Amino acid sequence: MDLLSLQTGELGIIGRITDASNATLLAQIEEHRVVYKPIAGERPLWDFPDGNLAQREFASFLVSDFLGFDVVPNTVLRDGPYGIGMVQEWIDPNETIDVVQFAQTQSKKIRQMALFDALINNGDRKFGHILPVSEDIVYGCDHGVTFNRENKLRTVLWQWAGREFDANEIAVIELFIEKFDSKQFSDLLTSEEIEATLKRAEDLLTGQLFPEPSPDWPAIPWPPF
Repeated sequence: MDLLSLQTGELGIIGRITDASNATLLAQIEEHRVVYKPIAGERPLWDFPDGNLAQREFASFLVSDFLGFDVVPNTVLRDGPYGIGMVQEWIDPNETIDVVQFAQTQSKKIRQMALFDALINNGDRKFGHILPVSEDIVYGCDHGVTFNRENKLRTVLWQWAGREFDANEIAVIELFIEKFDSKQFSDLLTSEEIEATLKRAEDLLTGQLFPEPSPDWPAIPWPPF
């Protein structure tokens, strides 16, 4: 679904996705299903005192978009029946793919997702947040717990921990540093978070290694599904 339709189309509510911790609504724009997460339905998080999850989800989409990763479905911030929120294209994953098994392989798309998570400091990469359409088309969802000023990487994708980046990944990190425009993200993240994000990317570029689990916080989100 294109961004213009997501931004301007009439948003009709179908129902609530009940297993989500925040208000997450299944909605429809024309014949397309979408996910609508109104800011008014968010629960405050002690370690994310500033901004809101919807803005972080949109910021994650912007990063995925300018890196050419296409790992986040088309996403916008817009008004809806319950106020401003995040609206995202609905993705139907391929149910013939065992996501737990697939996520533990050496797949290039999963490796790309692991790098993406390191760049956005994703604190919630569960198996259930991985949506494989095929082995070559893989989306991720629920990117609200990202861009914290502190290192919060929690993920089920640790199979490359401590491994060297290849030349393409180094180029991606360089592009991230170049394209992460502080002005573009200033309405979505705090200045401290923007500074920490760029510093984290610079550290990745200097070390040229995938991050390793930290002893200071849980390495895997719970539950992992």
